[in-house]
Amino acid sequence: MKIALAQLNYHIGNFEANEAKILSNLQKAKAENVDLVVFSELAVCGYPPRDFLEFDNFILLCLQSIERIAKECVGIAAIIGGPSWNTLKSGKKLFNTAFFLSEGNISSKHHKQLLPTYDVFDEYRYFERADEVQCIDYLGEKIALTICEDLWNIDGKELYPNSPMERLIEESPDFIINIAASPFAVSQTNHREEVLKWNTDKYNLPVFYVNHIGAQTELIFDGGSCVYDQNGNLISQLPFFEEYFSIFDSKNLKSEEKISALSKYEKLEAALVLGIKDYFRKLNFKTATLGLSGGIDSALTLALAVKALGKKNVFPILMPSQFSSDHSISDSVALCENLGCDYHTIEIEKIYKSFDKELTDLFKGTEFGIAEENIQSRIRGTLLMAQTNKFGSILLNTSNKSELAVGYGTLYGDMAGGLSVIGDVYKTEVFDLCRFINRDIEIIPDNIITKPPSAELRPDQFDSDSLPDYDVLDTILFEYIENRQSPANLIEKGFDEALVKRILKMVNINEYKRHQTPPILRVSSKAFGMGRRMPIVGKYLS
Repeated sequence: MKIALAQLNYHIGNFEANEAKILSNLQKAKAENVDLVVFSELAVCGYPPRDFLEFDNFILLCLQSIERIAKECVGIAAIIGGPSWNTLKSGKKLFNTAFFLSEGNISSKHHKQLLPTYDVFDEYRYFERADEVQCIDYLGEKIALTICEDLWNIDGKELYPNSPMERLIEESPDFIINIAASPFAVSQTNHREEVLKWNTDKYNLPVFYVNHIGAQTELIFDGGSCVYDQNGNLISQLPFFEEYFSIFDSKNLKSEEKISALSKYEKLEAALVLGIKDYFRKLNFKTATLGLSGGIDSALTLALAVKALGKKNVFPILMPSQFSSDHSISDSVALCENLGCDYHTIEIEKIYKSFDKELTDLFKGTEFGIAEENIQSRIRGTLLMAQTNKFGSILLNTSNKSELAVGYGTLYGDMAGGLSVIGDVYKTEVFDLCRFINRDIEIIPDNIITKPPSAELRPDQFDSDSLPDYDVLDTILFEYIENRQSPANLIEKGFDEALVKRILKMVNINEYKRHQTPPILRVSSKAFGMGRRMPIVGKYLS
């Protein structure tokens, strides 16, 4: 059987565009005499549709699209994901379904059994778990059709009491097809490989795996569709972070030239660029604005934005104050010149002094402090938002994960924006990613990377005045956020008790700030946002 895998970038709710893309690939498959073309999970509507699924009309549009696609499946079959009605008298009203299309019709429906409800996933909010499974008989071969999580209940890491494959294997299938919507995280590629190889080893069957690519708000899908043979050998790996179409012979799986594994920072750069690009494209915005401080975070954000949107579509604004160093301005100008970006400069000292004058009576008898520092940040935020409002662009937030974690930022100031580009990238990773970007030629001036980080909101200010060394801070934050280690666990690992308590208190008392941040592009296994749900007023660990 000739099987084509279609790794595509869908747009949630854009049925016309999604359907056109699907039909185009279906026609390509027909031209290549393909027997079966496979699309990904919930392809017809995009993933995750979230509360769109609560609208009956949305489901109707999904089903109408599938029916139109089915009519084109003459002389060829297709597998495609979409929602379907639960016709039973109990349970949620929908199934997460893989449709088998052939002979111009919907030949069979195969519902997802294992519904993830953790981290960024909330499928049991909408879908009912299927009780029945069956293989597909097609062209003399039997297909064990599964949907994403259905293959992830592996030994030693069981999240569910049963596995669909344990029942499907009873029908003696010839191979497994898994259609997925598996979002990117730096560690996720290795985890997927582990899961797929475990299934080939256990069931001695080839696996054809199809994933989404593209970004849907904060979630980034990296593709990585692949084929394993029955011995657990990786036969083919489709490219990451791009659409791709590839054909295989189920009876003659030949190993192809392997795509070189991407390094951590190749993945990070590609994911963040795709995240920016799709956020703007799918919202129908073309231009971005950001504040350029001369620091490393805004420098990295600008470099990524230019790569995603083009130098003519990114407008950095320099906003020096009386506390800004000369090198902050010169470094920013050098960066813009390296990237070929136009920039604009607005001095904020006069604006700040007007605020200071108006607040003289109210602040009488007090020293210069955090309030005055934050006024400067909020002036900058106001100016940036004014530019975006005037010219119809989106403000890119430049806060990193370390800052967001400990609340080292100003609400309605430097935390403002329509998209947080590096909010899931720790400060130490920011440095490393900048060095990676400079691997062939200096794009980000070396002085930006090597100078001590500073908010420059008061004389001689450095991040180290308020925060522990970033190497130490990020290690503790990673253990707490990603690995869910308690204070006791961290102290047992050898971290200073007072330091642990200080850092974790900062994390937890600033939860209210993170609830007011823009969407954060997710690149880790535990990002701030929809996948991390902490109470604002909780006392635990505070």
